[in-house]
Amino acid sequence: MTIQNIISQGVADAVKALYGVDTDPRHAIPSPTKKEFEGHLTVVVFPYLKASHKAPEQTANEIGEWLVGNVEAIEKFNVIKGFLNLSVAPSFWRGQLSEIAANENYGFRQATETSPLVMVEYSSPNTNKPLHLGHVRNNLLGYSVAEILKANGNRVVKTNIVNDRGIHICKSMLAWQKWGDGATPESTGKKGDHLIGDFYVAFDKHYKAEVESIMAAENLSKEEAEKKSQLMEEAREMLRRWENGDEEVRSLWKMMNEWVYAGFDETYRRMGVDFDKIYYESDTYLEGKDLVLGGLDKGIMYRKEDGSVWADLTPDGLDHKLLLRADGTSVYMTQDIGTAKLRYRDFPIDRMIYVVGNEQNYHFQVLSLLLDKLGFKWGKDLVHFSYGMVELPEGKMKSREGTVVDADDLMASMISDAAESSAERFKDMPADEAAEISRMVGLGALKYFLLKVDPRKNMLFNPKESIDFNGNTGPFLQYTYARIRSVLRKAGEIDTAAMAQAIPNEKETALIQKVADFPSTVAEAGRSLSPALIANYCYDLAKEYNQFYHDYTILREENAAVKALRLELSAVVARTLRAATSLLGIEMPERM
Repeated sequence: MTIQNIISQGVADAVKALYGVDTDPRHAIPSPTKKEFEGHLTVVVFPYLKASHKAPEQTANEIGEWLVGNVEAIEKFNVIKGFLNLSVAPSFWRGQLSEIAANENYGFRQATETSPLVMVEYSSPNTNKPLHLGHVRNNLLGYSVAEILKANGNRVVKTNIVNDRGIHICKSMLAWQKWGDGATPESTGKKGDHLIGDFYVAFDKHYKAEVESIMAAENLSKEEAEKKSQLMEEAREMLRRWENGDEEVRSLWKMMNEWVYAGFDETYRRMGVDFDKIYYESDTYLEGKDLVLGGLDKGIMYRKEDGSVWADLTPDGLDHKLLLRADGTSVYMTQDIGTAKLRYRDFPIDRMIYVVGNEQNYHFQVLSLLLDKLGFKWGKDLVHFSYGMVELPEGKMKSREGTVVDADDLMASMISDAAESSAERFKDMPADEAAEISRMVGLGALKYFLLKVDPRKNMLFNPKESIDFNGNTGPFLQYTYARIRSVLRKAGEIDTAAMAQAIPNEKETALIQKVADFPSTVAEAGRSLSPALIANYCYDLAKEYNQFYHDYTILREENAAVKALRLELSAVVARTLRAATSLLGIEMPERM
């Protein structure tokens, strides 16, 4: 039982014994005592004044005295107004350390067959371009949220929806037909997603040139010229042919998409993210289309004079939403409706979480309402994990202009920077080991920097800051872990019997308490869906350990009991760091 649970139950017992009132122990969960006051954990007694009919200070003193007399773990207390600051006995912390050391899965709850099934959707790429920096944050957040939910005892399905149809892919296909000259990934030496991205950029370049030519020749506005674009009309015609099952268009589409999928898979592997199930818009949009047409028959949707189908959401405080274009082609909303139906058909989902940027907030408000109106009562329970955008110091990314920050290039650059900054550290290592550690450090720096920020906030990613071995960075955590592992290798076997005689000092107690906070941190990260809580816990733990390492000897400690306690404490910190960073997808090198 954790010290938090012991105290909360003790407070409930105290209120019952002193005032004859039953209270819920969950209402007495203590919080860490502020650094300026003596004590380890603090209980707020204001909720118990109605039971005691006494002033806050007197109530706190009475509860504190009862706890010291009846709860072995509590050594002493002090009262600051209505705040009861409790000091935990050193022997308890030593026992807590032993319990943590004996639990290989400390902080994690194991799922059972009856645990809630949560589906987490992330990535959602388009097949007309490679993954970019925005996708990196999306993938890392989605993967981390899924791992955190697993650590909280949920069954989790990680899923991806690939947007593999629509006008965007038709633009790349048309550009390949017109200017590709039969190029393939093999003939060009390019990853397939990069190659297709080049043709998407080429289409946009030619389209802009055509529009400007029409504007100059016919003295038209940009909007008027765009309506007369032959290139855009050809792309729309290709989409219509695709939706009508045209064999030639479908064959080209399959070939080019296979190139992209192979490229995506390589990027995902390097990033360290995976999926249990991948859905494709080309398989789901017809399901959505049928549902929309069914809604039209039931009067839930309406058709305009041009043949397009809409939903009137003004009674719900929203707007009118297009669901089928006048030519019968689908929009993203239609696809999402169909995908949701297939997911709930495939899995008995208890909770559905969409990891999508905050620019899509309105989209998910609409999706939830439409699913509910179409008779899917789980529609209202969908969770949109809305996160902020990520930018580089140079400014925003623009994919269609070919200035996107490519995910592959970004990861390669981070690994290269890690190798360069660590060249002196790695000079005595075999080249292959140095390269592997550089990979871990570079990707660890990237992941930590993107995940340590509150996901709801926009953020500025600075590659140079992220690779620093000091401060709140991934490499700092990795270096701390490697330092501990080096100490443990030199120490050999830990004399756990001798440790039973040790009394932890104030710094050791603070470190044990920080490790003991891990389960509650994991639980809170699961409730709030926040990888940032895990990231910042890791930093606090590593910082606390490094201060301890600086202040006290470990291997040269002459007292056998103290040495054993410090080694056991070091081992527990290392294991907790490794477990916590695994929830962020960060690998920990054994040496650096």
